[in-house]
Amino acid sequence: MLPRISIITPSYNQAQFIEKTVLSVVSQNYPNLEYIVMDGGSNDGTLEILKKYKGKLLWFSQKDEGQSDAINNAMKKAKGEILGYLNSDDLLQPESLHEVAEYFQEYPKISWVTGRCHMIDDKGELTRSCITSYKNFWLKYCRTRNALAILNFISQPATFWRREVVDKIGFFDRSLYYAMDYDYWLRLSKIYRLGFIDKHLASFRIHKVSKSRKNVKGLFSEGYQVAGRYINSPLIFLHKLHDILSILTYKLFYYE
Repeated sequence: MLPRISIITPSYNQAQFIEKTVLSVVSQNYPNLEYIVMDGGSNDGTLEILKKYKGKLLWFSQKDEGQSDAINNAMKKAKGEILGYLNSDDLLQPESLHEVAEYFQEYPKISWVTGRCHMIDDKGELTRSCITSYKNFWLKYCRTRNALAILNFISQPATFWRREVVDKIGFFDRSLYYAMDYDYWLRLSKIYRLGFIDKHLASFRIHKVSKSRKNVKGLFSEGYQVAGRYINSPLIFLHKLHDILSILTYKLFYYE
C-alpha cells in the first residue's frame, strides 16, 4: 500500500494563482493523499475557490502569525507518513507524489528527499534556466552538508520528509520570513542524509509580488544569518561571497 502523503499549502490573498496550485495537487491521482490549505484570512476570492474543491482538500481560514505558523499548524493536523509544503503560487509536476512515495519505499533509511524544480513566471512559462541548471548541478554532484552551508541549492516545493523527523527536529522557525525552509534543511542535514530524485517534481513561481522577487537582498541576508547559526568555519565566508555574486547576478540579468 502506498504511504499517506500530506501536502500543506499556506495561503493569503493568492486568488490569482491558488486554483492552479490546488489542481496540481488534487490531479495527482495519488490514492492516499491528504491535502491541507491553511489560509490566513483572505478577502480576495481565495475562499470561493477553495470551496469548489470540497471533498478533495481540507481548508482552514483564520488569522495566523505568518507563513511558518500556518505550516506548523497544518503539520500538527496532518496524518501523513510523508510531509511536504507547496506555496499557493507553486505547482507539483504530474505524478510527482508517486515518485516520492516509491522512492521512500525503495530507500527506507532515507528520511528526506528532494528533486529537480522548474522556475516559472506569472504565466506559467519556464524562466531563469541558468539558475535552474546551476542548482541542479549542485543537487546532482555536490549534495553534501558542507555544500548546503555555502548555498541553498534545495528547492522547497520539490522537497519531502518523513513524519518521524518532525519528532526529532521540531517545526519551522516562526521568526523567519524568507529562510524558514533553509533553516529546516540545515537542521535536517545535521542528522539525516539527503536523498535525491533525478526528476522535476515541482515548479517554483517567480512573479512581481512574490517575497523572493520583492526583496532579494532581504532573502540573502536572512539566509546568511541562518547559515551562521550552524556554521563555525571558513564556509561562512564562502557563503557570504556566494551571496554577493548571486545578488550581482540578479541585478544584472533578472531585476530592473
